[in-house]
Amino acid sequence: MSEAAYLQVTRDIRDQISSGRLKPGDKLPSFAALCEHYKVSNTVIRAAMLLLKAEGLIDGRQGKGVYVADPLPR
Repeated sequence: MSEAAYLQVTRDIRDQISSGRLKPGDKLPSFAALCEHYKVSNTVIRAAMLLLKAEGLIDGRQGKGVYVADPLPR
């Protein structure tokens, strides 16, 4: 059985953060852009964002977007 789509998206974004391609304070693309990039629904992106936020890796700012947490959790 293959991994759920939201877990694949979560892993990819987590890998980008841990590798330094996404740095603390960087803004993530819009939900629409992420849907297009990963070829998934808004629901999948929302689930991935909730998981990344629970892990402390991202920070949503009302009306401003979603950013890589600064500082990152250890």
